[in-house]
Amino acid sequence: MLVALFSVTMIPPAIISVIFGDGSGLPFVLAFFLCLITGLIFWYPNREHRKDLKAREGFLIVALFWTVLASFGALPFLLLEQPQMTLTDAFFEAFSGLTTTGATVIQGIDFLPKAVLFYRQQLQWLGGMGIIVLAVAILPILGVGGMQLYRAEIPGPVKDSKMTPRIADTAKHLWYIYLGLTILCSLSYWAAGMDWFDAICHAFSTIAIGGFSTHDASIGFFDSTLIDIICVIFLWVSALNFALHYAAVSNRSLRSYIVDPELRAFFFIQFALIALCFVVLLQDQVYEDTQSTFVEALFQAVSISTTAGFATESFSSWPLFLPILLIFSSFIGGCASSTGGGMKVVRVVLLYIQGMREVNRLIHPKAIYVVKLGSRALPDRVVDAVWGFFSAYAVVFVIIMLSLIATGMDDLTAFSATAACLNNLGPGLGDVAAHYGDVNDTGKWLLVVAMLFGRLEVFSLLLLFTPAFWRS
Repeated sequence: MLVALFSVTMIPPAIISVIFGDGSGLPFVLAFFLCLITGLIFWYPNREHRKDLKAREGFLIVALFWTVLASFGALPFLLLEQPQMTLTDAFFEAFSGLTTTGATVIQGIDFLPKAVLFYRQQLQWLGGMGIIVLAVAILPILGVGGMQLYRAEIPGPVKDSKMTPRIADTAKHLWYIYLGLTILCSLSYWAAGMDWFDAICHAFSTIAIGGFSTHDASIGFFDSTLIDIICVIFLWVSALNFALHYAAVSNRSLRSYIVDPELRAFFFIQFALIALCFVVLLQDQVYEDTQSTFVEALFQAVSISTTAGFATESFSSWPLFLPILLIFSSFIGGCASSTGGGMKVVRVVLLYIQGMREVNRLIHPKAIYVVKLGSRALPDRVVDAVWGFFSAYAVVFVIIMLSLIATGMDDLTAFSATAACLNNLGPGLGDVAAHYGDVNDTGKWLLVVAMLFGRLEVFSLLLLFTPAFWRS
């Protein structure tokens, strides 16, 4: 059913092709029929089947549909004459789009047909909140409960709470907010000087914290401080927990933002990064004046740390301390239940609190310390889960990085490429600072795996490889 529904996403690029007359509409029409027919062939014989989903099926469906939908999403890239892409490159671009990673193998983006540009941005927008969350609103109609899918898809360590009693209502409210932010961002970009096409396309990737652009120079193409500031504001909004947005809208109050400990930690990290980048760039006199230095420090610090990956210029040309710092900041990423990547701020906060608790235990062995997030005491189960996640994240990172080095990639490129794809960031350092076109095929497939691990938050994918999962 989801594959058949996914076919609808091929129609807007085909319409764009007709509007601009770029002659690239046929591949999208063919992809539409291939997706629709394939989906119906598998769905029709099972249309009468009704069964409640358990947690195992929920995790399996989430993982399968991320891989299956991204694979079908590669069809237009395979069928297009411009750009001509190999199977590996087509899959890399589609997975990068749908997982909101923003890494690209395409050079000469400015010269691509408008339909292709729109399709790349649309993939990121669809992946931003998770296609499965949208599907949660549809599955109850088919007689299948959606809570298992929601728990598997929504990022963050505490997944048992729902914003509304019914999960379908929750998914709908999430998408209303998501759509509203996208429209507001589009209008803001348009008012700041973008044409309507660029405004919509960049709103798609901004709200999704994806990083794809319709220009090789990314946001830097527009050379506008106002556009840079708008981008920063909407990246911050999108990197916050969407449950906070829902609470603010439904209660018509900003209290949910004010009392949230994760939000305070997020902005503390953001402002610290901006200040540090500003001071270092000012000392090294990288830019001509103080205003330019501040704007560049603000934009790049926010873009990289929220895992968007937009650029006004290549941050890899900065003093090496800063690019490495920003790459490490992408491991923190956005807040839980946001469109950002990384480990999520709340997990990093909990790791810090747990670390301080262990230090205090060494000083006062008989004392009892409780891990609190704000005023809320957390059970040890949550703390253990965070430590487990951090360990698995680190192991996956090391394995993929070492595998890339084994393919012949240099150390800096392997480190930054792994971090950029696992954190769903996009741009890296070294040979992948501008694009991933020069990475060998083996390396690209390894990075596709990293994108999936990052988007599915490691455990959702890792448990599929455990024998106990299939025996349960």
